[in-house]
Amino acid sequence: MKGQVPTAQFHTGASNTEAYFELIDGKDIGIVTNQTGIVDYDSVFRMTDSVSMKNREMRIRKQIHLVDFLVTKSHQKLKKIYAPEHGFRGTADDGEDIKDGKDTKTGIPIISIYGDNKKPSADQLKGIDVMLFDLQDVGTRFYTYISTLHYVMEACAENKIPLIVLDRPNPNGSVVDGPTLEKQYSSFVGMHPIPVLHGLTIGEYARMINGEKWLKNGIQCDLTVIPCLNYNRQMTYHLPVRPSPNLPNDRAINLYPSLCFFEGTNVSIGRGTEKQFQVYGSPNLPEMHFEFTPKPNFGSKNPPLNGKICCGEDLSFETRHAGIELKWLLKAYQDFTDKPKFFISYFTKLAGSPTLQRQIESGMSEAEIRQSWKPGIDEFKKIRKPYEIY
Repeated sequence: MKGQVPTAQFHTGASNTEAYFELIDGKDIGIVTNQTGIVDYDSVFRMTDSVSMKNREMRIRKQIHLVDFLVTKSHQKLKKIYAPEHGFRGTADDGEDIKDGKDTKTGIPIISIYGDNKKPSADQLKGIDVMLFDLQDVGTRFYTYISTLHYVMEACAENKIPLIVLDRPNPNGSVVDGPTLEKQYSSFVGMHPIPVLHGLTIGEYARMINGEKWLKNGIQCDLTVIPCLNYNRQMTYHLPVRPSPNLPNDRAINLYPSLCFFEGTNVSIGRGTEKQFQVYGSPNLPEMHFEFTPKPNFGSKNPPLNGKICCGEDLSFETRHAGIELKWLLKAYQDFTDKPKFFISYFTKLAGSPTLQRQIESGMSEAEIRQSWKPGIDEFKKIRKPYEIY
């Protein structure tokens, strides 16, 4: 019948309410989430309430935030929101301190778990019976939501609070690529010995953190992962909401694993423009057919190379890449007029070791660099296999 809801309709873990409502029923709930924690309005109300057949057939596709949905359920007691980098509403700059506060819409207290307080304290977890975790990851080691996941798992394990991860697809798919982090170079932009692209959903990643005993002292969390319904690893997933201020669209998310290396250089990736992570350029690169001037804007109050004309390339028309492209980084280094100032110390944290910088400075080709990644990638694929859900 025309307009009928397909039986194999896709749902995120958050929309898969039948799988976790019994686990939180009547309990005092904490939730780690941000602007990406949205659910399909029709789906969740269809799963939990009686709605008219007319609405079912129309397949209303309105979206509602999970927090707003939970407060409509009288038997759910949502007590605290824990906000990661960029804040609960996702408007803060990269690296900007997030303050505690109160959600103006629901009145629920918001606790920042970014900046100096990346791990919820026992006091901040007081009164919480169960923790929900619903963040949209982009499948990249230096994207900090998986580091937030680590600390939340650790805090829940130490305070004996069950954690329920509501899974969401990885928009960069199942590809594994890039150099593997060496443990001595762990930081908040890379905590675990994995390649840059890990190819897992955030729920699968949580299972790996637990199974590999990566939490402090090898402790393990009481973990439940609520899977996506009717999802497979080959599906292309379009994010309905930008996961952070400077990843505005699918193209930026796809280019992010390749262009984020430039954050460890004196080359701009378009912060302060409308094409964040879709361009690169610098005053120290030769004039090409494209230039831009970073200026303060949403998500970047003081962008790198603010007010300076940057020559470079516009990649916003690139086709989708299945993995990391090094050609732009290698070309920029080759053309940079002041090579000793190309790299900054942050590059080592992003790359996970000093090796990639040394390889680029020594003139190694992309093929040679890629070959050096292979042992780490092959080993990681073996490690991650038991934790795959889809």
